[in-house]
Amino acid sequence: MNLGIDEDELASCVNCGLCLPHCPTFRVTGAEPLSPRGRISAMRGVQVDGEVVDGAFVEVIETCVQCLGCETACPSGVPFGALMGATRASLASKRRSGHQSRLTRAALGLLGAHGAVLAGARALALGQRLRVVPRRVPLPLLPLRQERLRSTGSDVWLFTGCVMDAVQRDIHQASIRVLDRMGLGVSLPGNEASCCGALSEHAGLTDQARRMASGVMKAMPGESPIVVNSAGCGAALKNYGQLLATGEAERFSARVHDICEFLAQRKTALPPPSSARRTTVAVQDPCHLRHVQKLHESVRAVLQPYARLIELDDEGLCCGAGGSFSILHADLAVAVRELKLRAIERSGAALVVSANPGCSLFLQAAGVDVVHPVQLIDWAISGGPDGR
Repeated sequence: MNLGIDEDELASCVNCGLCLPHCPTFRVTGAEPLSPRGRISAMRGVQVDGEVVDGAFVEVIETCVQCLGCETACPSGVPFGALMGATRASLASKRRSGHQSRLTRAALGLLGAHGAVLAGARALALGQRLRVVPRRVPLPLLPLRQERLRSTGSDVWLFTGCVMDAVQRDIHQASIRVLDRMGLGVSLPGNEASCCGALSEHAGLTDQARRMASGVMKAMPGESPIVVNSAGCGAALKNYGQLLATGEAERFSARVHDICEFLAQRKTALPPPSSARRTTVAVQDPCHLRHVQKLHESVRAVLQPYARLIELDDEGLCCGAGGSFSILHADLAVAVRELKLRAIERSGAALVVSANPGCSLFLQAAGVDVVHPVQLIDWAISGGPDGR
């Protein structure tokens, strides 16, 4: 089967193994097929050697978290993300391969229907309180109601997204307040921008991802900067030029900034903290900020005046959330999260800061107190809603 992989890229892996300590699934299983070089070997077997696509091959591909820690560690510059993306897209186009069930495809497609996402989140929140939601569902207690977001101007767009807007709207509110204190008015997109398409693209459902991307672009026209407070969504929006392969998409992506990136470029405009006391926090780097956007230092730059930062000793290892990974491969995800929980425990910090909703929700589900960097800044400026 032709997986659509560039064979020069496929051959660039020299099997050195330097990626192994940075692969979360290899770390928890010790299984060579569940390592980057093991997965590349499986791809090579199918595309070059003509091996059949069977259940074992599909499992090897689907159980990758796509954290791309291997890319950061690789001395040969193997484009593992591109290899995995092409493979998943090829499998998704061949429905008989067993990759991505109809239920998964439908669920990911619903992320583009914002009303359905909001209704689903409320139903889950109610179900949690009625104790009918299974404990194995990797979610903290969700809010039943959320304050409505309001535009404050037209200096910047704030991308609000799907799941984050449904269950973590308080982060959007904090973002608007911080930007307002910097003298920047915020515009909010309409429902066409309800999902960035990242989860669909990661699943290999490229056409679905492109439809969502087109909607996002229509919802935020003009030249104003686009600020994103979700590391995964920001990485997706910055990749629209490649996903859609148009000049319009490239120009759109050039306007996109992670909120910590945006604030770090304007540090002098940030208000000072209201108190000399600084909260102690451990910094958890979302993979799409550290390995894809390579902007994890911006988090430290903007938080330095407001908090005492503690670094985890796990070299940015993935937390196991991985978008839908924690739902589709719950046992693996929980095992990976356990390594992160041990690192947090060793840090001695009672509070963790994370710039991605998937990471924060997955860690909160394990009992970790997690906040977004912009929330910490908002609280430090205003005195904090709970005295932090």
